[in-house]
Amino acid sequence: MTQIKDIGFTCITNEQGIIVNESNLNKIGSNFRDAVNSILESLLACLSTKIHSVYLRGSLPRGLGIEGVSDIDILVITLSTLEKQERHNLKVIEEQAEQNFSFINGVETGVYSLEEVSDTNSFSIVSFMIKTYSVCLYGENLGLVLPNYKPDDKLANEHIVNLRSQILQAKDDLIGNDDQEDIQDCCTWIMKIIVRCGLAFVIMKENTYTRDLYPAYKLFSKHYPTKQEEMKIALNYAINPSLNNEELLSYLNSFGDWMIQESEEWLKVNNPQNIKHLPL
Repeated sequence: MTQIKDIGFTCITNEQGIIVNESNLNKIGSNFRDAVNSILESLLACLSTKIHSVYLRGSLPRGLGIEGVSDIDILVITLSTLEKQERHNLKVIEEQAEQNFSFINGVETGVYSLEEVSDTNSFSIVSFMIKTYSVCLYGENLGLVLPNYKPDDKLANEHIVNLRSQILQAKDDLIGNDDQEDIQDCCTWIMKIIVRCGLAFVIMKENTYTRDLYPAYKLFSKHYPTKQEEMKIALNYAINPSLNNEELLSYLNSFGDWMIQESEEWLKVNNPQNIKHLPL
């Protein structure tokens, strides 16, 4: 079992309140750099004519990579839609990297079109990640031309507006499920969402943001002390996923339902029309 540690940081903002991107290629540990370079080479060999740019996001480009804990999060921006076989090839690349580099805790490759990322009329979590939490590995760096972002209602909304449907989806996926790998994946996915949504409730009060789970948990607990222990359970599940679907369903039916109620109260005040992506 992985121990919960006080790891991670809130973002830095400049004098205008704009989030500063602290990611840098030089911060990537040497072992992780080898893995990242291997994945990039495979991506370019597989999709060379369709790739606009490739980014590494998350803890690694901020110098926070931990062997056995950190995964590799890649964003691929494409010039055209990928074919079914090409998407299958991406899965193969992920699996090969996980086999070749045993110290990484998985590989996640998100694929998005240049057209959708270039639309800056409304908030986009992908554009936000490129601008504030990623480093460009290949191609034209969109981070130089995308708009600036602040820790505000537009950012908070991204974590809150879909919470009800996400928790309901998790419950549906867990009911009657006896596939342990599927249960584990679902647990990690929904618990990260819950912890980050808890942070989103207090983003505007704290005027800060983080993708890191522990500081997100601490900031939530500061404003919701009576719910601290329940949020700590979500944090632990995110780091040490449970294989017991009944145990997870019990938790989602209690604290998960409270989170849904709290999210709806937030939306009543800040986004009464339940707009998925607020205009910039």
